[in-house]
Amino acid sequence: MIIAQLSDPHLQPHGVLYQGVADSNGMFRTAVEQINRLTPRPDLVLLSGDVVDGGTMAEYAVARELLGELQPPLLLIPGNHDEREAFRSSFAHHDYLPATGPLHFNVRDRGPVRVIGLDVTIPGHHHGDMDDAAAAWLEEALASEPARPTIIMMHQHPFLSGIPYIDEYCCRRGERLAAIVGKYPAVERIVCGHIHRFMQLRFGGTLLCTAPSTTTAIALRLQPDAVPASHIEPPAFLLHHWTAGRDLITHTVPIGTFAGPFPFA
Repeated sequence: MIIAQLSDPHLQPHGVLYQGVADSNGMFRTAVEQINRLTPRPDLVLLSGDVVDGGTMAEYAVARELLGELQPPLLLIPGNHDEREAFRSSFAHHDYLPATGPLHFNVRDRGPVRVIGLDVTIPGHHHGDMDDAAAAWLEEALASEPARPTIIMMHQHPFLSGIPYIDEYCCRRGERLAAIVGKYPAVERIVCGHIHRFMQLRFGGTLLCTAPSTTTAIALRLQPDAVPASHIEPPAFLLHHWTAGRDLITHTVPIGTFAGPFPFA
């Protein structure tokens, strides 16, 4: 099973640049076109939050338009820049999304790998939280099929990355998530967005990785007093490749057109 993961497009109304500098809509369309051209085509696409930048209905109209061009099926969760109820109404045709409350989901009919969407966002705030309700929901979801290969998708990262100005907005009480996941060895990967960079670490007895943004990259500044900054670096997405009897492999795929292919390896 091949699963592409897009993240943090921060889509804008038509004609508006993200932060006044980046054509996030055009960059996301390029990402969608590249995924559509992949051979073999992914079985599923995940979008791990911050679909839009301001949570407005005008932005969600653009998101529906651009995502309508995506050929593989899609699962998506909100991020801190999304507005929960506008997100819910805009993607009401995604029948796996609940009608009320946090936008958790437990999707088991898209292939051999189950995908759990864990909505740790807090409306009106930029950080996330593994609160009592989220912990109880996740425990029940994992226990429903404890041996099923599973990917957990969330937005905010539940660990400290070392970049101080993004860690301020991490998912708090991540140790609760690690404790729950540690009881279920069939969790192949926890995947996040939010951090606008690729990172990977051991977490809760499995691997956790964050996806790059399809627009800007948060600057990799590890000084405790670092000033917030971003760059327009080459955007990318992740490609998760699962095969029965083998481990799940995650690839980072740059978005764009590059020289080649050349007849050597």
